[in-house]
Amino acid sequence: MKDNIALIVSNKDVKKIRELFNENYPIDIALALEEVDDDVLKNFMFSISNTRLASILEVAEPEFQLRMLEKLPFRRVILLFQQMSNDDVVDILGNLPVGIRKRYIKMMKQSSQDDIQTMLNYAPDTAGGIMTTEYITVKEHLTVEETLSKLREISPNSEIINIIFVTSLQRKLIGWIDIRDLFTHDLDESLHDVMHTNIISVLPEEDQEEVARISTKYDLSVVPVVNKQNVLLGIITIDDIVHVLQEEHHEDMLLISGVEGTERIGGPFKESIQKRTPWLLINLITAFMASAVVGLFQDTIEQVVVLAVAMPIITGMGGNSASQTLALVIQEVAIGQLTWEKDKKYVLNEIWLGLVNGIITGIFAAIALYIPYQNFFLSIIVILAMAMNLMVGAFFGFFVPLFLKKLNLDPAISSTIFVTTATDVLGFFIFLYLAELFLPLLM
Repeated sequence: MKDNIALIVSNKDVKKIRELFNENYPIDIALALEEVDDDVLKNFMFSISNTRLASILEVAEPEFQLRMLEKLPFRRVILLFQQMSNDDVVDILGNLPVGIRKRYIKMMKQSSQDDIQTMLNYAPDTAGGIMTTEYITVKEHLTVEETLSKLREISPNSEIINIIFVTSLQRKLIGWIDIRDLFTHDLDESLHDVMHTNIISVLPEEDQEEVARISTKYDLSVVPVVNKQNVLLGIITIDDIVHVLQEEHHEDMLLISGVEGTERIGGPFKESIQKRTPWLLINLITAFMASAVVGLFQDTIEQVVVLAVAMPIITGMGGNSASQTLALVIQEVAIGQLTWEKDKKYVLNEIWLGLVNGIITGIFAAIALYIPYQNFFLSIIVILAMAMNLMVGAFFGFFVPLFLKKLNLDPAISSTIFVTTATDVLGFFIFLYLAELFLPLLM
């Protein structure tokens, strides 16, 4: 598509541009444009309508959005913003230098200025930061017929049309109704009589992860945002909720590995050093702890050198087992499906899994070690140590993230360090202690 775009631009082929948009999604066009040089990009942007360019701008990656804006006059950018939802505009403005951001806001309509400035006042990872102020709301005194008539007028400018929120004259949220339900009621019925009053809402300061958890728990396609007086401020739609879930999952996976979610390949070298080195130093300290345990059994290892071959197998498998439990628990904790108070009982299930898997993998490891070393008792010790260390891994993999969450800490940030330390230190200790107990049989 990259070469096709360059050819279209050079030929100024309006028909081909129309075909390009008819046959491809905006996100695919945006990804292709990232690969073209600046001249082709600039000429392409000036060859298409504001509607089409806005559809590309709102789905492009943040870095590419900035690259696009740099090549467009301020007035055209304002026209593009008018084609986009306010929450997408806020996301773009949030990545701009303060001076440029203020200039764009000053050029907007007063109504848009107020909405966008309000949204910018909230942290980007809160409900207020990801909400949109373009939604459908109606008053409770309207009839079904009046509501349908109003929908025809305002739905093109709203973020979502399947859910309608009902407010009082003071703009307080008092109910909601699915647009499909309107067609099942008589036209002269009042909204007050047909609306649902079981409202699930969030405050603008609520963390976006909690919003996603609430949406998942109650199967909501849209979450209203209200202030402490229950006045409706905005809504968070399903596309933003999905984005939050993806973002949080991506961030958690990076944090588990000791990498911050904001870091990118090819990012500033100094920044990467500052973000990664502290975690590596913490891991170095835990490595010394494991080494200290090994040092306690130095004499035993010197007498049965083959123990050194089996040691990394025991600790490595314990770490792998713990990682499996840890990944599942962190995921469940993140969406609120697992809590310290209700679900401690499930740890027994994980420990039993650790025991069974430990015996199975221990048998395979024992056979593999028996073939070259012909030491039956070494194989028995390997099975016992493997089973015990996988139980240790399951225990810590389950409880550490739950405990950190109870302390209001992010389980993804430091769970791995504690769990890996436990499986390494206890894994070495269990294996070498058993070896010391059965030392006469091993020699």
